[in-house]
Amino acid sequence: MIAKWKLYSVWLIWLITWPILLWISYEHYYLNIEGQFLDILLFAVFMCIVALFPLTINNTSIFFINGISIAIFLTFGLFVEIILSFVAIIMVMAKLRVGKKGIYRIPLNILMFTVVSMLSAEVYSLLGGRNDLIHYQNEAELFAMTGYAISIFIFNQAIIKIVQRTFLGIKEKLFDKSLKWEFTSSLLIIPVGFVLYILYSEIGNAAIFFLSVPFISISIILKLLYSYQEINKYLKKTGEVGHRLAQKLEVSEVYDVFMREMVQLMPVDYAYIYITSNDKLKLVRYFDASNQLEVSHEYVKRDEAFSGRVFSSRTSILYKNSREWEDIKNPIIPEEAESVLSLPIEYGEEIIGVVTIVSKKEKAYDKTHHRIADILTNYLGVAIENAKHYELTKAESEKDGLTKLYNYRYLDKVLDEHFNVNDELLTSLHCSMLIVDLDHFKKVNDTYGHEAGNEILKETAVRLKEMIGTLGYVSRYGGEEFIIFLPDSDLTKALHVAEGIRLSIGGTSFTVYQHILPHSNPVEVNVTASIGVSSYPEHCEEPNELIRHADRAMYIGAKRMGRNKVAVYNHINEEAIL
Repeated sequence: MIAKWKLYSVWLIWLITWPILLWISYEHYYLNIEGQFLDILLFAVFMCIVALFPLTINNTSIFFINGISIAIFLTFGLFVEIILSFVAIIMVMAKLRVGKKGIYRIPLNILMFTVVSMLSAEVYSLLGGRNDLIHYQNEAELFAMTGYAISIFIFNQAIIKIVQRTFLGIKEKLFDKSLKWEFTSSLLIIPVGFVLYILYSEIGNAAIFFLSVPFISISIILKLLYSYQEINKYLKKTGEVGHRLAQKLEVSEVYDVFMREMVQLMPVDYAYIYITSNDKLKLVRYFDASNQLEVSHEYVKRDEAFSGRVFSSRTSILYKNSREWEDIKNPIIPEEAESVLSLPIEYGEEIIGVVTIVSKKEKAYDKTHHRIADILTNYLGVAIENAKHYELTKAESEKDGLTKLYNYRYLDKVLDEHFNVNDELLTSLHCSMLIVDLDHFKKVNDTYGHEAGNEILKETAVRLKEMIGTLGYVSRYGGEEFIIFLPDSDLTKALHVAEGIRLSIGGTSFTVYQHILPHSNPVEVNVTASIGVSSYPEHCEEPNELIRHADRAMYIGAKRMGRNKVAVYNHINEEAIL
């Protein structure tokens, strides 16, 4: 955002200096206006028509009027060139609808054009050029005119870079994309401008009509060529983004990749990714280019702000400035927001979320941005659903169907990852393994039925998860056996946990409803557990021995010694009971 004092300074400098520069151009430079009103008017109309096709690159507008201004300068003088450039700038700004926030661009562009024209006129004079004695077949005059044309290009680019850095705060490279297009347009337009001057000298204002078609055609062709290249660039990058999204298997990774690529591809100050949740939108990712705005919301209702409207209407919205959405009042909208592009994330016929991007600049988004964003959100919808399907399949393959605990295959992978470190760290690692086996569980199944047994297994899983929490991983080993891995627990801590589990299972009865007894009332069933414990590095040298030793401790040290006990593996006598 441009500081207010800078905006006021532009207007003040323009009001003071521009009339002075205009007076200087009128009094001290060549002027040929007597009897030329009609021709000057035709040149003004010609210049305004060409000015209606500017290119906007890196927030810099490129006008294709240099060739015409050269012919005007050589024919009528600097004063007329400045006046007609002023008219053309007003025409362009009116077409762009700059609004109140962008109206500073009018005095700024007028000053820039005026300074460039006066500096170039000085170069022309220093090189020996004289408007009243031009002979375009004279080598000296051709040299002066060539120098004048080159100086227009150089001074224009220099002033643009100075204004960008000092006034707009934009630090672009010297040889950026706008310079390339300015140079390309100059190579095409300036020679035609010299032809216009020569032809006008020979046949009068008929030259304007003869060369209007080439001038306007070149302007349109350059604009279309730039648009074509921009669309191709966006499409290529969009395809690359789609490929990256397809490679991600986790939903969180899909969100991260999309947000990172979107803010690099589009002019974005704020970006939001919402996912549908209970007929509302839940914010899952957020971007703030300034890192100054705190997110004050987690959910968006239907018809609330931009995203809520898209969610409700199932159609995208594109606003080019705040005046277009002034009826949308909501505290979650950033105060500096101007341009807005919001699109639904679709999968099949279903809306699964909304993507909204916001810019502080007016007209930051157009139809091209809308088409590209539409393609990206389609990629995102597919990537999200694929990642969800992968995570669901992965979870199902790693979870026990009855208890919803992890299965042994998952625990085996956790063990591999835990011990996938260098040898130095292995020597300092402490971890423990617990195997829990419910005592006389066959008798429980025979007495109360297998459905009742399943209820006890599920309730045991709940108690184990509550006991372990974030200390480790609880898995179903098979049948009535459970296995618990405690990654950062030594033997003392593991024994304390194991005793707590034994008391939790044996100290509180299990209520079963799906029993086979000859009545339908709930039944309280008492169950105990035998637990084997082994620790690394006390009881083994290899991590894969943990499970085997815990299993041995459970059978030899707990089951054989009467059950309902905690036993520790002892590699000397293989018997130790707590």
